[in-house]
Amino acid sequence: MRTKLLAIAFMVTALFTFQTRAQTADSGFPKGELSTTKNHTGNIWLSELNVGDSMFDPSIAMATYDPGAKLDWHAHPGGQVLLITEGTGYYEERGKPARIVHKGEVIKCAPGVEHWHGATPQSGFAYIAVTPLKKEKQFGWSPSAIKTITARNNLPSIRATTMASVA
Repeated sequence: MRTKLLAIAFMVTALFTFQTRAQTADSGFPKGELSTTKNHTGNIWLSELNVGDSMFDPSIAMATYDPGAKLDWHAHPGGQVLLITEGTGYYEERGKPARIVHKGEVIKCAPGVEHWHGATPQSGFAYIAVTPLKKEKQFGWSPSAIKTITARNNLPSIRATTMASVA
């Protein structure tokens, strides 16, 4: 029995040692897979940490952004909490000014509120997203945040990056 436990402990240690190569620098969670969807600009990696189910409702995911990467406008029927784990980014809710967010901040987005988030041009950005699931779809995408950000915001760093991305 003792030999079996030591073997299991060794395998678990080896697994975690191997996984550290794919982890983000500070969070300790896997960086995940590079997203290939069309609902963002730039490189964003996603790692599903918990798939919501009937026992543990929230979906929990790690998202890691390259500098300048941004999600399109979207909303979550059950709301969302973002735990910023790395870097500096932007967060904006529809009808409110964009704000700069930093490592260590917690963002609470109320159910159904349209918003976007992304990295500043100078910094990568990462967070853990806790998203309660609803019987309806988990979230919905709106027209590209990039076009809206470019037209509405007075944030030159976003505008410069956006224009280069769209061109």
